[in-house]
Amino acid sequence: MCTVCGCSEGEARIGGQPLVGTDAPHRHDHAHDHDEHGHAHDHTPASAHHHYGTGPARAHAPGLSQSRMVQIEQDILSKNDGYARDNRRLFQQRGVLALNLVSSPGSGKTTLLTRTLTDLRDGLDLAVIEGDQETSLDAERIRATGVASVQINTGKGCHLDAHMVGHAATDLDLRQGAVLFIENVGNLVCPAAFDLGEAYKIVILSVTEGEDKPLKYPDMFHAADLMLINKIDLLPHLDFDVGRCIDAAHCINPGLQILQVSARSGAGLDAWYDWLRLQRAARLLGRVVPATV
Repeated sequence: MCTVCGCSEGEARIGGQPLVGTDAPHRHDHAHDHDEHGHAHDHTPASAHHHYGTGPARAHAPGLSQSRMVQIEQDILSKNDGYARDNRRLFQQRGVLALNLVSSPGSGKTTLLTRTLTDLRDGLDLAVIEGDQETSLDAERIRATGVASVQINTGKGCHLDAHMVGHAATDLDLRQGAVLFIENVGNLVCPAAFDLGEAYKIVILSVTEGEDKPLKYPDMFHAADLMLINKIDLLPHLDFDVGRCIDAAHCINPGLQILQVSARSGAGLDAWYDWLRLQRAARLLGRVVPATV
């Protein structure tokens, strides 16, 4: 995982400018034919189950022991958590409700976000931090709604971190009581581990993916406060089992609140908007209410 290989270092850009403090060299070594001692691997049948998540680090990197991987991850996450505390303090001081939107690529996250911004922009102060490996295409879609957006390009990095978000937040005019959407890089693995200083992590799962996604990516769904099942307008054309998906999610996270929505048809959006308004009102009162309220 990225906390082992350091994939976020040396790549990030905000508004096209390199992010200060992330200029370390970046390298990936992905040779899979030899183990860490140089011995050749025996190639097993296709039916075999290779599980590299059983050690203390729950990950695998050639040439690194499990204890060394754990130490690297602890160091990286500890530093990130310090930046996250700074971000959270800033957001709390300004009464800003910061939401971390996470999903796999193609979930419809940006389309749902632009629909949300269009529908709510007249009644709420809104802002967006947009994360992608490359391009500013999604940030331009956001700005077309009339809402301010700052683009973060992570390069080879597979997620946003709190340091990036803190710098991007200084480029936004975050007014008292604003709602800040942080659209993370499309990835259901690494963003689960990185606190950005948000009030809530919201995972978006499309019905075009699979109802077993929560079981396949448990860390993300365990870390989430709210799950949006998106593209429900397509259900008549798919074999997606909503009940099975909800059961899988609650198996991982029994307290996870789940809403079903469609950015295209508008189905379920009123409940999503009510949730946003409730959390924003609570933030203005100086508190964060449970996502299940």
